[in-house]
Amino acid sequence: MKFSFTDDQRMLAGAVREVLEKSCPPETVRAAAGGERPGPAWRALADVGLLGAHVPEEHGGLGLTPLDTVLAFEETGWFAVPGPLVETAVAAPLLVPDARLAEIAAGTLVVSVASPLLPDADIADLHVVGDRVAPSGETDLTRHTSADAARPLFSAPRDELPAGPAFDRAALATAAQLLGLGRRLRAEAVSYAGQRRQFGAVIGSFQAVKHQLADVAIALEFAAPLVHRAAYALAHDAPSAPRDVSAAKDAASRAAHGAARTALQVHGAIGYTDELDLQLWLNRVWALRPAWGDDGLHRARLRDALLGDGPAAERLP
Repeated sequence: MKFSFTDDQRMLAGAVREVLEKSCPPETVRAAAGGERPGPAWRALADVGLLGAHVPEEHGGLGLTPLDTVLAFEETGWFAVPGPLVETAVAAPLLVPDARLAEIAAGTLVVSVASPLLPDADIADLHVVGDRVAPSGETDLTRHTSADAARPLFSAPRDELPAGPAFDRAALATAAQLLGLGRRLRAEAVSYAGQRRQFGAVIGSFQAVKHQLADVAIALEFAAPLVHRAAYALAHDAPSAPRDVSAAKDAASRAAHGAARTALQVHGAIGYTDELDLQLWLNRVWALRPAWGDDGLHRARLRDALLGDGPAAERLP
């Protein structure tokens, strides 16, 4: 298969990057760790159309496909946008009543979807657990420890994953975010490697460090086509879509995790302190890796598909 992104798809990603450069500095991500509702970045993404990208046009959205938005979601990973973005913009349009879709597109409705835990449920207006959609005040929540303070996690009495298109589309968007996060971490590591000095030389001149950074770059470049292939499969309702999504999520998760480990090694212990912003992207990678299916789930789906076990390839726990 040979394809390239259209000018419109690249323009949407460019518009998202432009508005997030202004509205989502690291200080915004830090503020989210204090429990603030989605602020300027959320409003900016609504204005540029990303929150309503998957909402049908008759409900005030753009009616776009996963292929149209995958590059844009990579950009949201680069900036570690706080709030339940994938849950609200990607999963919710397939799960909430049509009467609420216009609010999603306008940026006035925040939705948390169990995957299987509910991210940012404390600031969400609606909670979706399995096939149940309820106002936030009607859900009995239990808070859990999260790797990312800007992405708190909660459980409800039932913690079910939504099946079908909502799961696959959200898993793909999460893979795209992980790809963006991995690229940001690699960029931060390369920059710092040109500044940090040991034994009288910058560590970026050391062969071992060069090899580590090259390995990260290769893993990210190998993961990107899988993410884009999955977006194409979902946009065209290909029978292979569940397999392709699982391959993308697994590859992006592993590549981003490798980028996080290398970035932390390059920075040293200071990389995980509040003195540097690096920990914002580290924490987000570790929080998103198990979201919308952990590595084990997606490898099982991929294995079933490759071994020709039929319906098992689309099975969810």
